[in-house]
Amino acid sequence: MWTRQHKQRNTGRLIIPSLCVLFLTYFGFHAYHGEFGIYSKYRLQARAAELQAQLDAVKARRVDFERRVQLMHEGTLEKDMLDEQARKALNLSQPDEITIMLPGPAK
Repeated sequence: MWTRQHKQRNTGRLIIPSLCVLFLTYFGFHAYHGEFGIYSKYRLQARAAELQAQLDAVKARRVDFERRVQLMHEGTLEKDMLDEQARKALNLSQPDEITIMLPGPAK
């Protein structure tokens, strides 16, 4: 009677651990770099800070515009504000004023 003896291979014992390592590597990579990963959280926080700075700048401009519009309303019309707007729009000055011409931007 013939008996067959097979040599034990070490590769069979490495299949499951190597698959586990690949599995953990794949999910670990996507946990950090994925759409909802850790790195995306930092990018989102940086973008939120940038947008908050823009919002603060827009709010400051709006407050300034609202103040200037309030000065132009009837009943609170100030002569200085009206004079400033007329000079800017019509390019006018008083006869006793000195005009200083500043050089424009170089072309």
